[in-house]
Amino acid sequence: MTQLNSTSRKFVLGVDLDGVVADFTAGLRPIAAEWLGVAQESLPTEVSWGFREWQLERAGGYEALHRHAVKERDLFAHLPPMAGAPAALRRLSTHDIRIRIITHRLYIPWFHREAIRQTADWLEQHGIPYWDLCFMRDKAAVGADLYLEDSPNNIAALRAEGHDVIVVGNSTNRDLPGPRAEDWGAIERMVMARLSAAR
Repeated sequence: MTQLNSTSRKFVLGVDLDGVVADFTAGLRPIAAEWLGVAQESLPTEVSWGFREWQLERAGGYEALHRHAVKERDLFAHLPPMAGAPAALRRLSTHDIRIRIITHRLYIPWFHREAIRQTADWLEQHGIPYWDLCFMRDKAAVGADLYLEDSPNNIAALRAEGHDVIVVGNSTNRDLPGPRAEDWGAIERMVMARLSAAR
């Protein structure tokens, strides 16, 4: 891990949004139920990556639903935050931690401005502090001392390059080895431990 000194830069915490700070599954589920014409309760909350359990191929697949949810329902503006996430990030920001939001939300061609607007508005609405807002697929390219991530593919890619990653646990990544945290209380403790070790 990078060692910081008293005159050096701040400790950089790379934070994914969907599935880490924003409860993407909870926000998408009611929209998916309407899209499919089924009861919301029929869509399981325990899902794998890509929501195969929802059988979205019946109505055009995941990409069609995602496009509809973001463009027509302002999904990124209305996601509920993960329990405890905004307050924990506010507390972490008081410890000279540079919070760098790194998200791959520029998923829909020709809709980037709206995705960015919804994201920035959501962060402000929930009082989430950050220094940098990066829309990147390759999260290692922007750099951080520690990453918070839930995507199995992103975790594998970051670890393959030697980056320190805390797996934010959910049903898509239960088979991945730790370090992992199942809630924001645990995340906050682990980040503070890394910060202490770096100093």
